[in-house]
Amino acid sequence: MKRYALAVLFILAGCFPAQAGLPKVLVLATGGTIAGTGATATQTAGYKAAVLPVESLLAAVPQAGELAALTGEQLAQVDSKNMTPAIWLKLAARINKAFAAGEADAVVVTHGTDTMEETAYFLNLTVKSSNTVVLTGAMRPSTALSADGAMNIYNAVAVAADSSSRGRGVLVCLNDQINGARDVAKTNTSTPDTFRSGETGLLGYVQGGKPVYYKATARAHTARTEFDVSVSTALPRVEILYGYAGVSPAAAEALAAAGAEGIVYAGVGNGSVYEELLPALKKAAAAGAAVVRASRTGSGPVTRNGEENDDRDGFVAADNLSPQKARVLLMLALTRTRSPELLQEMFYKY
Repeated sequence: MKRYALAVLFILAGCFPAQAGLPKVLVLATGGTIAGTGATATQTAGYKAAVLPVESLLAAVPQAGELAALTGEQLAQVDSKNMTPAIWLKLAARINKAFAAGEADAVVVTHGTDTMEETAYFLNLTVKSSNTVVLTGAMRPSTALSADGAMNIYNAVAVAADSSSRGRGVLVCLNDQINGARDVAKTNTSTPDTFRSGETGLLGYVQGGKPVYYKATARAHTARTEFDVSVSTALPRVEILYGYAGVSPAAAEALAAAGAEGIVYAGVGNGSVYEELLPALKKAAAAGAAVVRASRTGSGPVTRNGEENDDRDGFVAADNLSPQKARVLLMLALTRTRSPELLQEMFYKY
């Protein structure tokens, strides 16, 4: 693996000769559609993701070498539907090491789009630096007509290399838009403009190879979080339970019996719980599992003690986090506390 990494660095050094004064940007590749290939130029579904190595991705964008002194590493090579907490931990450790050792002034992560928002939020809570981290990817494989990967890499490097991006938390940059890790979501199955931040809105745009910001990131992130995963080899097991009309308690009971340390309930409306499901969730909370009420609606905060008596039942309200991001925060929060009251404070803080 060391020999392969050295070969990658050697190749990239030839593609991007060092230029004095340029910021150092480390590109960590994890696979995804941006590294995918199809049988024809018109194939935009059913292609093979996570094929091309990092040197191929960067060699396709020589112009990025004018923005930063680039190095690249292949940290993983997966379709992002197969992203795991183990890879999250590896990614956070590598980024923290790069910043602590002065290897990089900023990091760009190439990633599949299916779970990019979860990885971004995890890094937003675990990277212990104000240095910029940008995630990017593609909705079309590299072989497709109008493939979007190369421009997305260029823009991500532009954002990472610009000093105005520092201190804004982890960023997601695709389709000329810059979104914050906490609020961004993949909202369409196939179009290049899939990443949106809902009611809260995007942070800015990339215009002419420069980031232009219109607002700041308000919630605590990166160096201002309490989460330290530097010695973690695994994270607490947290599962998501989906709510719908007439939902059976069987799934909640099975999750509790299987040893889930946390359950995020993607409830209807304001995180409402069906009356026949409520006893199972109350039982799980009483047995020590953390139960968080989120909403399947896609926008708006879940009100504590609104639709349910959270104080009485030991539940936590997810604020406006999506169920999948509530899961990420709960996994990290459970490394610090099991108290519903303290968990609730974290959901309002992050």
